[in-house]
Amino acid sequence: MTAAAGQGRLAGPLSDSVAALCRRLQSQVSPRTAAGFGEVLRRLGAPLQVAVAGRIKSGKSTLVNALIGRRVAPTDVGECTRLVTRFQYGTVDRVEVVFADGRKQVLPFAADGSIPAELGVDIAEVSHLEAYLTNAVLQDMTVIDTPGLGSLDAASVSRTEQLLGAADLDDGSDDLDDTSRNAVAGAEAVLYVVTQGVRADDQQALAAFTAATASREAGPVNAIAVLNKADTIVAETVAGAGGDVWKAAQLLAQKQASTLKPRVADVLPVIGLIAESAESGGFTSADAEALRQLAGLDEDVLETMLVAADLFTGWECEVPAGVRLRLLEKLDLFGIRSAVAQIRADPELTTGALRRKLLDFSGLDAVRHRLAVVFAARADGIKAAAALASVTALAHASGDPAERQRVHDAIEVLLARPEAHQLRLLEALTLVASGAVEMPEDLVEEVLRVGSNAELGDQLGLPGASRPELAAHALERAGWWRSFASFGATPAQSRVAHVVHRAYFLIWQQIREQ
Repeated sequence: MTAAAGQGRLAGPLSDSVAALCRRLQSQVSPRTAAGFGEVLRRLGAPLQVAVAGRIKSGKSTLVNALIGRRVAPTDVGECTRLVTRFQYGTVDRVEVVFADGRKQVLPFAADGSIPAELGVDIAEVSHLEAYLTNAVLQDMTVIDTPGLGSLDAASVSRTEQLLGAADLDDGSDDLDDTSRNAVAGAEAVLYVVTQGVRADDQQALAAFTAATASREAGPVNAIAVLNKADTIVAETVAGAGGDVWKAAQLLAQKQASTLKPRVADVLPVIGLIAESAESGGFTSADAEALRQLAGLDEDVLETMLVAADLFTGWECEVPAGVRLRLLEKLDLFGIRSAVAQIRADPELTTGALRRKLLDFSGLDAVRHRLAVVFAARADGIKAAAALASVTALAHASGDPAERQRVHDAIEVLLARPEAHQLRLLEALTLVASGAVEMPEDLVEEVLRVGSNAELGDQLGLPGASRPELAAHALERAGWWRSFASFGATPAQSRVAHVVHRAYFLIWQQIREQ
């Protein structure tokens, strides 16, 4: 691969600096390592790679469809749900089967616009699927759907853990060995899906997944989680919920966040099924009309029907059973109850307005906002850090001490530049979040806050504060961390403290220049 081939639209100045380092080093390392650097260059120029991961039956594919805005990832069990599928932007919609030997085969989409459940090929020979879609959301983010962790199908779990370990090079080169391929493949950020049945070992599953996909320990900067199927929570079983399902979901999400932290920045409740139906065109005017008919039923009768799915579909009423089954498949009982309540409150509600109400109920907007804050706003740092991790792994895999030292020295020069401080902060954040550097709990929380947020007020723990207040606080904390680094810290803590001091000082400068 040439440097030009690997140069796409870079996420920002840090990615540009790492790309320049790779291009400069390509002529100074072995052909095999140079080929690996070429793949790193290609990935630097690609959109942020976000993997949607989690256990089986957690609703990953449904959430993928909602995020993309199109029901293209099959949600029923089939061959394609046992494979890693990359959804990326393309000028023409198409799906490709990528075989382990590098061959590719184009497949037509199914009649409903989704990837066919059965591929018509030997799945044992398949590496992964590539789906190219014209959806604008994919211009800045490639979404990777993965088989469920915890599956009895060992091959599917292995595909998830390896996550495109056999990445093919654009120029057809096969100079990379398996170690090098694994070093440059995988996701750069993770959206981890849990349900109310989350177990403590989800944290271990998340750690194993991110280690396999990001070539380094993931932390709050590049991982968030969602509590899916929030509508299935029995509100009465959650203390403090007051019988409110969504309040119960929020409280349970907070509890799960304490279990999964520091692996994830946050856990957000979402109803993937409603989000998918409202966002992907699945909710139609016919569905809205059926809901209007239901809203016209006697209130006690409808409340009885909504007690259970079999009662809802089996009750004798003027809305055909088949129509009710379709509503159940799209919205489930919670969505139907919520939609009926909206119609009764505003009988003139249009289909479009009702769809937007359903989208609000689903919690998808909050998830997208966090994706924008945690991932998109920090894509430059995340991609640059992942690329440097790959560069380091490639150099170590070469087996040449001189080459390894040459690459190490070049990285140290890059990290010494002022613009590379974000990488130092990401490194410090990972060290603290993983427990590699132990610190008092209040200081750990502060490091996580400063390193995990994109907005200044959130970084400083003072959302909504005035600029003078933010500036004063940033300067005060910069001084405190400098003193801690010099007088109260262990050597390992001191290295982290110097980075945090510098972060606060740069925040102070940024506020003054605004």
